[in-house]
Amino acid sequence: MSALGHYLEEEGIPTVSISLIREHTAAIKPPRALWVPFMLGRPLGVPNDSEFQRKVMTAALSLLEREAGPILEDFPEDAPYEDLGAEPEGLSCPVTFPRLRSEGTLAERLSDEIAQLQVWHDLSVRHRGRTTLGATGLSPQAIGEFLVSSLSEEELASYRPDVGAAAALKLATDELKAYYYEAKSVQPGRHSPAEIEHWFWMETSVGQVFFEIYKKATRSTDPTMKPLATVALVPRTVREALKARDAVSASR
Repeated sequence: MSALGHYLEEEGIPTVSISLIREHTAAIKPPRALWVPFMLGRPLGVPNDSEFQRKVMTAALSLLEREAGPILEDFPEDAPYEDLGAEPEGLSCPVTFPRLRSEGTLAERLSDEIAQLQVWHDLSVRHRGRTTLGATGLSPQAIGEFLVSSLSEEELASYRPDVGAAAALKLATDELKAYYYEAKSVQPGRHSPAEIEHWFWMETSVGQVFFEIYKKATRSTDPTMKPLATVALVPRTVREALKARDAVSASR
């Protein structure tokens, strides 16, 4: 759509597009584009939130008041977290979800965590009849291994020839996050979006991995890594909470 915008503008038709991968849009340089830091496939945020979706559309359409640039602006807000709905009726189980553990490497802890969540994710798929996983073509375990490998000093290689390393990393984080959220949503008990968010970022190894990827992206000189150093990976409020937690841990 970014490329098509150039042809439409030549015919006198003003255009604006919504971008989910900032580096692609920056390379194509469409006349006007709004980059949003949301999950791939969701240019307006979560489903069924008309108020927030209207806010995104209004921000995008407001760019039509500007002369053709190219213009690439960043949407300043995170998308709301999706309410994944009620758990299956009649489900009762004393098992709780894994928390951060002190033993083992980060890679080992993440692998163990993903394995423990598999049965819950399988239950989620049976309960809802669908899943948002599949965009990477990798298993959750393989995604976890890819994310951990991105923290090494070696050059990151994409798992798909049609997607660059930075875009592949964003796609992988989106998919693994969806795996965790879908699995958590069917644990016995009613879980609000805020509770799932707190669990994901504060009580899991994957939250630690995401934060380490974010910190590495902020130090990177690779312009394609810029989206991962913004709210596209770790929301602002979460970043502050994680930094505060790390500061408390370091002072002990």
